[in-house]
Amino acid sequence: MQDSKDMIEAISAMLPELLVRDRIAIGRWLVTPKGGAERMFARAQRSQVKWKQRQKNCPKVSYPVMLPITERVDEIRRAIEAHQVVIVAGETGSGKTTQLPKICLEAGLGISGKIACTQPRRVAALSVSKRIAEELKVSWGKEVGAKIRFTDRTGDDTHIKMLTDGMLLAEIQGDGDLSEYDAIIVDEAHERSLNIDFLLGYLHQIRERRPDLKIIVTSATIDTAAFSKAFDGAPVISVSGRTFPVNVTYAPLDELFEDKGE
Repeated sequence: MQDSKDMIEAISAMLPELLVRDRIAIGRWLVTPKGGAERMFARAQRSQVKWKQRQKNCPKVSYPVMLPITERVDEIRRAIEAHQVVIVAGETGSGKTTQLPKICLEAGLGISGKIACTQPRRVAALSVSKRIAEELKVSWGKEVGAKIRFTDRTGDDTHIKMLTDGMLLAEIQGDGDLSEYDAIIVDEAHERSLNIDFLLGYLHQIRERRPDLKIIVTSATIDTAAFSKAFDGAPVISVSGRTFPVNVTYAPLDELFEDKGE
């Protein structure tokens, strides 16, 4: 680089291909760059190398044809690309929990940072993460992992991270910018626990500071208007549940039961 001005211009051009944590730190430095250009340029170069490696190793996405949400994949992906916050209403069995993280991957997320998907219960965080890893044909604990109390099966190579909502709240205390993530899915928001309400409130506040952070809120109930209103009219996409055929069979009365008075 000829001078610090050229270096600053080069760093600015590299921002879209940096990890979230580095993009935030370097972006703040660029507001008032008062020295340290060489150090920041070196950091940007290292971050860009990691970003390209994560892009190269990103899992290939496919969807089970039997799930109702598969029919709405394109619509949901376009909504995520166009809006910072999206509300997804899906009945039990629609496939929203396992497929939404994959839709985020297809939308280009999970590269600069991880895709976090919260679950109210630890068992669900573990089982869902293993299911997603199986569908993506990747190693559980590497590309897809989970973090619950006393157990963290994630790493630098993780693209999709399942964790309890309480665990994400705990992470906020040490990282108020949530710089590990470029997308956060709050699943089962209809349960409205204290953890979920605190988390939704914090995400509402952080939107202005992190305009690049995608937020997806899912609910299994039809009362999604409240969630949409809370996030300034965020779009709502409804996904039907899965139904199964029911056969009705009428059995003849048992005469022996009649004789016994039963």
